[in-house]
Amino acid sequence: MHFHDALRGDIQADPQLASEDFIIHRRDGLFAYNLAVVVDDHFQGVTEIVRGADLIEPTVRQLSLYKQFGWRAPGYVHLPLALNEQGAKLSKQNHAPALATGDPRPVLVQALRFLGQRDVVTWQEMSVEELLRFAVAHWRLTAVPTSANVNPAFSNASR
Repeated sequence: MHFHDALRGDIQADPQLASEDFIIHRRDGLFAYNLAVVVDDHFQGVTEIVRGADLIEPTVRQLSLYKQFGWRAPGYVHLPLALNEQGAKLSKQNHAPALATGDPRPVLVQALRFLGQRDVVTWQEMSVEELLRFAVAHWRLTAVPTSANVNPAFSNASR
């Protein structure tokens, strides 16, 4: 099985993973994430999914379900992960620092830089809405790096 990622191009799945008999109904009676997210996204009309590159493997399982249901799969973009100095993904699970509260503009600018986007020199003069409009108007998927990066701006070590 293969699929197209708008950032990474065609991704060829491991044949064993693509044909894996994975769990969709757990012993505790709950439906597993892969089934729940496919059904939820389908009925909400989701057409594009943007998420971290650590979720490429589950994408293969989810595409198997779309195929089984005969549903059109959404498009995918798997963004690079922000890592700490030890190479661990920045997340609550890995005790990453919380984002600063208050003015969100500095964090938005750091995120845009991390994603390889055009530097916003005059961001201090912009409202949040203006900054977001600027980011959308100048967004270039081709500028987004495809590999994970250590990001001191979001790392525990820099605090």
